[in-house]
Amino acid sequence: MAQIICRSLTLGYESTKVAKNISFSVQRGDYLCIIGENGSGKSTLVKALLGLNPPISGEIEFGDDLRKNEIGYLPQQTQAQRDFPASVEEIVLSGCVNRKGLRPFYSAKERAAADEAMKRLDVLSLKKRCYRELSGGQQQRVLLSRALCATDKLILLDEPVTGLDPKAAEEMYSLIKKLNESGTTVIMVSHDMSAALKYSSHILRMGMESVFFGTTSEYMNSPHYLNRGDLE
Repeated sequence: MAQIICRSLTLGYESTKVAKNISFSVQRGDYLCIIGENGSGKSTLVKALLGLNPPISGEIEFGDDLRKNEIGYLPQQTQAQRDFPASVEEIVLSGCVNRKGLRPFYSAKERAAADEAMKRLDVLSLKKRCYRELSGGQQQRVLLSRALCATDKLILLDEPVTGLDPKAAEEMYSLIKKLNESGTTVIMVSHDMSAALKYSSHILRMGMESVFFGTTSEYMNSPHYLNRGDLE
């Protein structure tokens, strides 16, 4: 069974529809890139998957031992978030909040999970550093560590290389791909078509008039890609 199945979603706010006829599925180990022009509903879909803004109609089903609160999320950063005065360790440990519950302290197991996530993203040596003193690329790796600390089943990334220089962006993409190859399912919202085509296994192209979902190779043979009219 798929980890996520979306059937005939209509997305929006109250009576305002921003996307419709959204149907797709995500299997364990997939790397799905969500693309589309500004205003096509990508961010609204992200909120729907996280349970923050339910769809106007349609159904989102979770399966294959994935619960709806088991999605590791890396949002777009604001300037205020970049200046957050906390240590790297504190940021990553906050990914364990859901499993900690009402306990006032993190357990040894949770601290070990945070260390393992930082090790995988090559920021363990920075654990005592102040987050706001880090470079943009380092901050994104810390936030990705936080998402992994929440769960390594599925991570949802919203424009994960925004504001990064080309070298840091490529390093970030490589780390995400390694996580995917190790078994973590990836859903990534991106405006970077070259990265979407290079790394993804599947493409969801959103638009009010037409929606495409399929493998990356199927997308590259579709009119959406061949005509280049939807995103360029």
